Amino acid sequence: MVNLTIDGKQIQAEPGMTIGIAAKSNGIEIPTFCFEKGLSKAGCCRICVVEVEGSRLLQAACVAPVTEGMVVYTNSEKVIKSRKINLELLLANHKQDCLTCQKAGECKLQEYAYKYGVSESRFEGKKADFKLKDDNPFYTRDYNKCINCGKCIRACQEVQMNDTYDFVDRGFNTHPDTPFEVSLEDEASPCVFCGNCVAVCPTGALTSKIYKGEFRTWDIQKKVQTTCTYCGCGCQLELNVIDNKVVRVSRDLSEKGPNEHGALCVKGRFGFDFINREDRLTDPLIKENGQFRKATWDEALDKVAAKLQEISKENGADSIQFLSSARTTNEENYLTQKLARAVFKTNNVDHCARL
Repeated sequence: MVNLTIDGKQIQAEPGMTIGIAAKSNGIEIPTFCFEKGLSKAGCCRICVVEVEGSRLLQAACVAPVTEGMVVYTNSEKVIKSRKINLELLLANHKQDCLTCQKAGECKLQEYAYKYGVSESRFEGKKADFKLKDDNPFYTRDYNKCINCGKCIRACQEVQMNDTYDFVDRGFNTHPDTPFEVSLEDEASPCVFCGNCVAVCPTGALTSKIYKGEFRTWDIQKKVQTTCTYCGCGCQLELNVIDNKVVRVSRDLSEKGPNEHGALCVKGRFGFDFINREDRLTDPLIKENGQFRKATWDEALDKVAAKLQEISKENGADSIQFLSSARTTNEENYLTQKLARAVFKTNNVDHCARL
């Protein structure tokens, strides 16, 4: 282990660990825009700079490795001054419509500007003027709010592995976009609308259209961890709830499931509207005299079991077929085929994923 001191606190870290991770592992938070667990290290935003004794320049904590005997200051006068200038430079070329921005309340630029008391920028000059991109059903791209942290690019290339984005243009006009700026819905675009880019964006450059204008971040009353029901992978996600109604899905970062770092597909992230539909069935229904009536689960299951046994006895085991679903867990699918083969003695088992 490597021994070092951060803000007067003596800690140990594994060799090769960055200052940022070592600090966070010991309860010391260092601000960052471009760092994201699970993505390659960029070290480009420079908001995470720290002062290291013996070093002439400030070090980017997200990429600088720990060394034996290192002494680090995360909030020295020199560090605070650098971060404030960094924020001023970002705000000088940033669309400041925070009052109506969907990301208000969870925007890192807003959070750090508040923390360091930066309300305006002294730097004047040309501002970016990119056209709003509204070329898909799920999210909006407003590069006038982009700080070029590159997280959307790395999430697409390294997690989703679709290579939808990269930096385009040069100098002042550099921004993430598709090759030749083709529409995301164009057949030439590899985008699958997973929204992983939206999830990692630290500002309002990428925002979901599904719940735009419906609520503010601070209105969310609770987040419920659950398993996605769209397939048998078992991805973990968080249902964001207001007044007992699911208003959005966010990624679960507990790493309890197979979706490392909270990555989700388009269905898991955006396909939650069925939960709140008024015509969604919430009780079993039994048909009598051409009409459906509500029933208890015990009554419904007893009726299904009796009818299956009756059909099997009268017509043989192969008169029954079991059709399973990708919307249930692998364990439930296993139990379905076991019920078919062990109880009803039939191999007539199929699955909707083959359709």
